Amino acid sequence: MLEKYKHVRKINPAGLELQDRLVSVRRVTKVTKGGRTFSFSALVVVGDGNGIVGFGVGKSKEVPDAIQKALENAKKNLVKVPVLKGTVPHEQYGKFGGARVFIKPASEGTGVIAGGPIRAVLESAGVHNVLTKSLGSSNPHNVVKATMDALLKMRDPYTIAKQRGISLNKLFNG
Repeated sequence: MLEKYKHVRKINPAGLELQDRLVSVRRVTKVTKGGRTFSFSALVVVGDGNGIVGFGVGKSKEVPDAIQKALENAKKNLVKVPVLKGTVPHEQYGKFGGARVFIKPASEGTGVIAGGPIRAVLESAGVHNVLTKSLGSSNPHNVVKATMDALLKMRDPYTIAKQRGISLNKLFNG
């Protein structure tokens, strides 16, 4: 999923205090001529609570193995997202498949106003005050990917000023 974001680079998980959150576990079935084969699919979000977040999916015959595989996958896909004063820098839409999410900054004391999968991603990233709306599909896999899409599209003022080659004062005061 990170291929289309040229400005994003993956973070090495070594030395980071990562907390993981289990978003969903589903039983999936493969039907063959010999009958049905059941396995489990797990979706996990990891983050350090300071702007670094990643997600991963794992499948296995047993639930703990699926969760372990998802954790390892999530640690391989860590990225840095902008978090300013406990909230996001600006409003942003994100989409993936049929899921669309809207993320909006909020003032201090608001809390994380978000549904399950979006909440897991934002709290893992270290966002404490935010307003969100999940639009379209409620499939947890696609909602997590849409949330990551929105977060990866965001840019903080320091990055914008650096890209334009101007100072922060000039950026805000014209």
